[in-house]
Amino acid sequence: MNGTKRTVYFVLGWVMVALGFVGVMLPIMPTTIFLILAAWCFGRSSPRFEKWLLEHPVFGPTLAQWRRHGAVPRRVKWIACSGMAFGYGTFFYIARPTPLLSVVVALFFIACAAYVLTRPSLMT
Repeated sequence: MNGTKRTVYFVLGWVMVALGFVGVMLPIMPTTIFLILAAWCFGRSSPRFEKWLLEHPVFGPTLAQWRRHGAVPRRVKWIACSGMAFGYGTFFYIARPTPLLSVVVALFFIACAAYVLTRPSLMT
């Protein structure tokens, strides 16, 4: 891979890490998906930072399960679905969307929740 692509993947990896850590603080932002994307980007740009993420004491086990089995632990599923429900409730309360927009956003969250819930669950 040429240097420009590696640099783009490296920068995107750090953007994903930043978004993931924002998600740790804000319940309406996801965390794990951004860290999965960060690991993917680092896998194409920096084995050192990919290893750092995969061996992280908090996030590493979840990322490793995702990589090996496409699995999401039950606890993470519960947190993700709760966060999506809270995010939708916040969106609905603050934005006061039109009925059409509220249905479109609800369908998006339902599709995301269905994807998360249909992934295998492995114990950590």
